[in-house]
Amino acid sequence: MSCTKGSCCPPKKADETTYDMVREYYGKVLTTSGDLKTSACTACTIPPKYVTDAIALVPSEVNEKFYGCGAPLPAGIDGLTVLDLGSGSGRDCYIAAKLVGPKGRVIGVDMTDEQLDVARAHVNAFAERLGWEPQLEFRKGYIERIQEAGIEDGSIDIAISNCVVNLSPDKHAVLQGVYHALRSGGEFYFSDVYADRRLSKEARSHAVLVGECIGGALYTEDFRRICEEIGFTKPRIVSQTVVDVEDPELVQVVEGATFYSITYRLFKAGDQEDREENYGQMATYRGTFADEKDAYQLDKDIKLPTGQSVPVSGNVADILQTSWLHPHFSVEGNRDRHFGLFQPGTSTATCKPTADRTPAKSGCCGGGRTC
Repeated sequence: MSCTKGSCCPPKKADETTYDMVREYYGKVLTTSGDLKTSACTACTIPPKYVTDAIALVPSEVNEKFYGCGAPLPAGIDGLTVLDLGSGSGRDCYIAAKLVGPKGRVIGVDMTDEQLDVARAHVNAFAERLGWEPQLEFRKGYIERIQEAGIEDGSIDIAISNCVVNLSPDKHAVLQGVYHALRSGGEFYFSDVYADRRLSKEARSHAVLVGECIGGALYTEDFRRICEEIGFTKPRIVSQTVVDVEDPELVQVVEGATFYSITYRLFKAGDQEDREENYGQMATYRGTFADEKDAYQLDKDIKLPTGQSVPVSGNVADILQTSWLHPHFSVEGNRDRHFGLFQPGTSTATCKPTADRTPAKSGCCGGGRTC
C-alpha cells in the first residue's frame, strides 16, 4: 500500500505502540484532570485575563477533561486562522474561537475518539453563549501528519498546542508539519514539557510517564536543534515552571531528571541569526492589542511599553517587521551597521558623541556619550 496526500496511512508499528498508550490513558484511564499522578498535564500558572474570561464561557465537561500544561493563546488574534494540535476535549479551541471572533476560524486535530466526542458535543451550546456561530471544527488525525487531516500548506496564521507534542513518537515530523502549514510570518505558540537531559529508554517507554507527559519530554537543547534545522526562529520562552514528580516509583525511573512546563513561541519569520546581534534598531508598540493596551510582552524577557521606543536585537526587529505582529509595531533602523552582540537595555542608535565629551549621567551611554 502506498500513502498519498489525503489518505490516512497506518502508523509504523513502533509509533502505534505509543499511540495505543496515549489513547488508553486519555481515552479510558483518565476521567478528569484529578486522576493525574504528576503536575505535568495541569496548568500551573494563572492565564491572562482575556483567557480566563473566555474560559468562563467554555462548557463544564470540556473544562473537566482538559489536560494542558499552560495557556498557549496569544492576544490579538481576532480574524485569524488557528490550528490546535492534539486538541483533546477542545478547551483551547473553544477559547481561541472566542478570541478570533466571527471572522476567524479554529481547527482542532486529535486522534482520540473519546476526546473528539466531548469536543464536538458542546459547540452548539457554546455558540448560544457567544451569541454568534463560531467557525469551529474538530478533525480526527495524527499531529505528525496534519496534511492528511486536510490542513493545507500555508493556510494557518497561528498554531497552538497544549502538552501534546511530547506525546508524539516523531516530534520532528510534528514541527516540520506545523512549519509547512503556517503562512509566512505565522507562529507556533505552544506549551509542553521538557527535560534537562535525555531520558533513558525505560523512562521513554513507561506507560504512566508517557501518559503524564513526562516520558516523551524532549531535552531542551535537542528541541532547540530541531527548531533550527527546520527553519523556525530561535525558541522564545514565554513562561517556565518546574514540574513536580513525587510518586516514588516514577522518581526512581526518571533518574534525577528535572522537568519543566514551558510555553514557547516559534515564528516562521525571515532573516534570523543564531545570536542576538545589535544593529542599533528601535521598536515601538502601538498599543493596538485590545487585551494589552499598556505594553506587549513578546517573551519573558522582552516587554515593549506602548508608545515608547525600545532597543531591540536584529532578530526581534525582524520578527516585529515580518510576522503577523507587524501591524502593531514600528521599527526604526536597518542592518547596515553592526555594533556587536545585543545587550538588553542598551542601544547604539540613540548614542552620539558630545562636543565636550561630558559623560552621560544615566541611560545606555557612557564614556563621553549622551543619549
